[in-house]
Amino acid sequence: MKYKPTGLILLLTAALSLIGTSISGCNTVKGAGQDMQSAGQSIEDTAEKNKNY
Repeated sequence: MKYKPTGLILLLTAALSLIGTSISGCNTVKGAGQDMQSAGQSIEDTAEKNKNY
C-alpha cells in the first residue's frame, strides 16, 4: 500500500515553505539595508572631514 499525500498535507507543506522563505528574505533585505546605511554614513563622514569651508 503506497502513501498518497492529501491536499491538506500538500497545502501545509507549501505554506510552511513559503513562510520559511519569506522570513529568510526579510533578514537578507534587512542586512542589505544596514550595509547601505553604513556605507552612506562612511561617505557622509568622509565628506565632513574634507570640507574646504
